[in-house]
Amino acid sequence: MSFFTESSSHTWQPTITSDSTTLSYWLNWRFFFCALWILASMALASFLIFKYEGFNKSRSNSGENQGEEEAGLLYEDEAWNTCLKGIDPSWLLIYRIICFVVLLALIIASVAADGAGIFYFYTQWTFTLVTIYFGFGSYFSLYGCSLKQNKYGSSTVNGTSLDPELGTYIVDARKTAGLWGYIFQIIFQTCAGAVVLTDSVFWFILYPFLMSKDYSVDFLIFCMHSINALFLLGDTSLNCMRFPMFRFAYFVLWTSTFVIFQWIIHVCVSLWWPYPFLDLSSSYAPLWYLAVALMHFPCYGVFALIVRMKHLWLSKSFPGSSRFVR
Repeated sequence: MSFFTESSSHTWQPTITSDSTTLSYWLNWRFFFCALWILASMALASFLIFKYEGFNKSRSNSGENQGEEEAGLLYEDEAWNTCLKGIDPSWLLIYRIICFVVLLALIIASVAADGAGIFYFYTQWTFTLVTIYFGFGSYFSLYGCSLKQNKYGSSTVNGTSLDPELGTYIVDARKTAGLWGYIFQIIFQTCAGAVVLTDSVFWFILYPFLMSKDYSVDFLIFCMHSINALFLLGDTSLNCMRFPMFRFAYFVLWTSTFVIFQWIIHVCVSLWWPYPFLDLSSSYAPLWYLAVALMHFPCYGVFALIVRMKHLWLSKSFPGSSRFVR
């Protein structure tokens, strides 16, 4: 219980509306409909992943449809390369390391100020995931920079190997990504939707409500609901990572996992809900759950639109230098 009560006055804690450990709290039509939304969403998300994800398809279909690429196919260099040939990958490496250090420092500062109870919130789940993304990204960028230097050295012109004996250029075959490359891509697209959802819900729904309760936003709270999105947008502007829409499914699974985690906790312990709209005692709970579920579409769509606009601008402004998958 101390895990949840350690946090200081920086963390907003609403009152407990009803005892969530009783059977009557769960065995009713409200929970039935909310569970229906969650389970149906998870089932659909799992179907999309099974149908489109490219963990094994990149090898099994390598000899088929050579002119086309599977929606879930990834290449190894996408994790560390930049969107333009004129931008050296080392710049992306430096950016990712700086972001990782800053985000990790903010998490440590938040735990020191408010205790481990901060991880009771979806915000900290997402913020931690973004930090993990930049940690992985720093590793991949470091690997890519060292690979580029060791493999090509000075015998490369615009990413193409030069055969010193024949005096000809040899285009290197791109390697498909391994498991960790796919995990990195999945984390990226999950973060993309989650940071928009987190910051939108806080600034447009929770913040106006909290202001009426004389709640003040301190520096850490402000950073937790802003800097994650800014850093991720900065990374997106530099990287050449693709953004297929079917990976929206991972964003849905991420949020659904958080909700189920909250349900399990509240079955065992009568505790305040981190967000008022998760409370199942209200007769409007199914509508709240449905509304938040529908918010996933514009939140993910906004980020997908940003990536699409970036690709269109680069293809028109730098047609011979841009790197991305159409």
